[in-house]
Amino acid sequence: MEVLGDSLMSEALEQKLRAALADTSDVAPRPMSAFELPFKMEKILTPALMRSLRPAAVLVPVIQRPSGYTVLLTRRADHLRSHKGQISFPGGRRDEEDVSVAANALREAQEEVALPPESVEVIGYLDDYPTITRYMVTPVVGIVSGEPPLFPHEAEVAELIEVPLEMVLAPDSYERKFFMQSGLKVPFFELNFGSHRIWGATAGMLWNLSQKWTAFNG
Repeated sequence: MEVLGDSLMSEALEQKLRAALADTSDVAPRPMSAFELPFKMEKILTPALMRSLRPAAVLVPVIQRPSGYTVLLTRRADHLRSHKGQISFPGGRRDEEDVSVAANALREAQEEVALPPESVEVIGYLDDYPTITRYMVTPVVGIVSGEPPLFPHEAEVAELIEVPLEMVLAPDSYERKFFMQSGLKVPFFELNFGSHRIWGATAGMLWNLSQKWTAFNG
């Protein structure tokens, strides 16, 4: 009876998540994440600068496990030149072969963690996120059917991490912090899961998912 109850709760959670993202789209113009940046820094983010950013996409894979839904993240390999050891989503820049934003995210997820594209149902999109590496990243949210075996690409991924979805959706899981940049306090979000520190763009995208969930479900 307890198992049935857990199953029904998981199904209800998935349906609410689908509903919260139902009105999102990959069609331009796309909403951009609200950073609440200092005024001086907001002036730097001009329309011309935004247009110069290279398109990229990440997949936010939601997996149903016996213990409940999780969100799959990766820890980047320590030998990489940029963002080594940091927690991120599977994803990367858009290639000419990618026919859509979703195709971009699914291709990268297959390359990085061997997630078959056919096992993922795209259910929505989060707000675009500009990065300091000059990419405009579109997060694609997908439900993973079944429990396909996942294998990290050793050249890029050091570890696979699954964070409980309920933790991701809870606003009080996040801490707002700041770092100094050219004399300005620049805000960012941080989420700690066990020994893993999730911060920066990845935490910002998860925060955006939490906000969309909260706005729809209260």
